Amino acid sequence: MLRRHKVVAACALAVAALATAVAPAGASTDAPATAQAATAEHGTSTPVPATLLQALQRDLGLTPQAAEDRLAGEARAAATQETLQQALGERWAGAWLDGSDTTLTVATTDPAVAPSIAAHGGRAKVVRNTLATLDRARTALDDAARTTAPENTPLWYVDPTSNTVVVQTTDTDRTEEFLTRAGVDHALVTVTQAADAPQPLADLVGGNAYYINNRARCSIGFPVTQNGSPGFVSAGHCGTAGASASAPDGTSIGTFQGSAFPGNDYSWIQADSSWTAQPQVNNYAGGTVTVSGSTVAPIGSSVCRSGSTTGWRCGTVRQYNATVNYAQGSVYGLTRTSVCAEPGDSGGSFISGSQAQGVTSGGSGNCTWGGTTYFQPVNPILDAYGLTLATS
Repeated sequence: MLRRHKVVAACALAVAALATAVAPAGASTDAPATAQAATAEHGTSTPVPATLLQALQRDLGLTPQAAEDRLAGEARAAATQETLQQALGERWAGAWLDGSDTTLTVATTDPAVAPSIAAHGGRAKVVRNTLATLDRARTALDDAARTTAPENTPLWYVDPTSNTVVVQTTDTDRTEEFLTRAGVDHALVTVTQAADAPQPLADLVGGNAYYINNRARCSIGFPVTQNGSPGFVSAGHCGTAGASASAPDGTSIGTFQGSAFPGNDYSWIQADSSWTAQPQVNNYAGGTVTVSGSTVAPIGSSVCRSGSTTGWRCGTVRQYNATVNYAQGSVYGLTRTSVCAEPGDSGGSFISGSQAQGVTSGGSGNCTWGGTTYFQPVNPILDAYGLTLATS
């Protein structure tokens, strides 16, 4: 046991319980792959960890070359998305990737900007509603749900691909009544049948990762600092302010300084001074993936999740700004993904390439027959508590 402990994303803790499964915190055993991925910020290339490529091949059914090409294309698309969103302003209606095609489709209400979109490497699609219009409709549903969250309407989100707000329901008539009560234009909404209801993934069964008050288990999200003090972010439903966090061997990590759930689903745990915040995510293959930033990946991008129950799993980003109505209350602004997860994975890190995306909130299904998982975006957590993401 090292005297100096280190916090590593998704519970890659240097403790006896994990010693046989992960490398010591701060060390990466990934051999760099031969491929190089372009970074969104500077267009330069950085080595792609071999385990990341392997996970994408396994979970997305890609060949090694296709996985390498996809990561490089997604990094370019993220940079294009950021540039065009700023340039189009109110004419922006969202953007997404379609399957393995890494050409970014950019929706806009102004046909005149199509040549500019093409010049930036994007594919223009002219639509009726701006993203701001759809966001206002979603906000109206959020406001109405704060009074009475509809149990028969477990989820809604803005879907740029259909240029509507998608509302999932188990009772169409009651959902239509809810839309009317919220004052939302029905023309802006697509109502679909809900296959199942999402649930938070916190688990009261012992295992790896970190423990809350020596009972519940969750997963570390991303290591951070606040005015030089180390810590990490996780899900809000994992613990409340004042709760203790400890390693699987009982060693104290620190205390929850802030927590929000429902409404949001995030928390910030300040660690004792003996811990070090490392810019790494456990890949559950004996190594780590290094975090270099938190640029938001476009819809359709590949994304991987690290959690203490099911390890390293990958899928794609489906929608942003989803409102998920858990039994405990509504949570707003979540990102919907095709990644699987199970109880105990809550709080764990979602990462796209080397860019931190968010912490696991909840979902439906499991990693045996698949499912849907939602994450709380990381940047709002950093803003809420004045935190600095640990990066390379």
